[in-house]
Amino acid sequence: MSDPEFGHRTETLQQPSPEAARDAIARGIDRGAIVTVYGRCTVDYDGRATSYLEAGDRHVMLKPDGAALVHTAEGQQPVNWQPPGCDHDVFCEDGHIVIESLRTSPDEQLRVRFQNVLQVSAFAGSDETELALVGTEADLRRRILEEPDLLETGFMPLATERETPAGAVDIYGEDSTGRAVVVELKRRRVGPDAVSQLRRYVDALERDMHADATVRGILVAPSVTDRANRLLSDHGLEFISLEPPDE
Repeated sequence: MSDPEFGHRTETLQQPSPEAARDAIARGIDRGAIVTVYGRCTVDYDGRATSYLEAGDRHVMLKPDGAALVHTAEGQQPVNWQPPGCDHDVFCEDGHIVIESLRTSPDEQLRVRFQNVLQVSAFAGSDETELALVGTEADLRRRILEEPDLLETGFMPLATERETPAGAVDIYGEDSTGRAVVVELKRRRVGPDAVSQLRRYVDALERDMHADATVRGILVAPSVTDRANRLLSDHGLEFISLEPPDE
């Protein structure tokens, strides 16, 4: 059915015939709509690697920028996908709907063959706004640079994004005694991975400095998991609870 309020910008078919599904999908692709198809299908991918998914109930989304996503009922990531810039096509083959998403550089093909289609929807709209991120790690870094005492009294930031063999340190500085300090920033609650990352930075800097130098490592985040907290203690690292500003 179509929604007259939006000038026929939406279209949904329930349990359509293969021909009706093909035509609805093709119309959606032609008019630059977001097209979604739900049903039982197999998925073939051929390109930088090859893969095949046996028949299963899946949700396929075709975007007007050329992206294609294949989702199952679990998880937030697609089980297969194509990036923006691909060409979408749809046709009937032996009484079944086939959707292909083709990319030429590099050569990649995603082929979805539906045994049956339960629903086809096409939504044409516009979204001119850009995502405004609030409370980013950059905001947290700026907050500390503007008020170093938030970290601890006497802390002096010396560099941001300082390169080490283990990667770039968010903030590098010295404490009130002149001891080197590595600060790793996270905008959300973190687990053991963040602790391991901080430890790699500390170890890398200690190797680069004179033999008797020691480096403090401080993890800054709103909170940490119990396991992360234990690892911090085990490795002699520190934690400071601090959240990015709201604006």
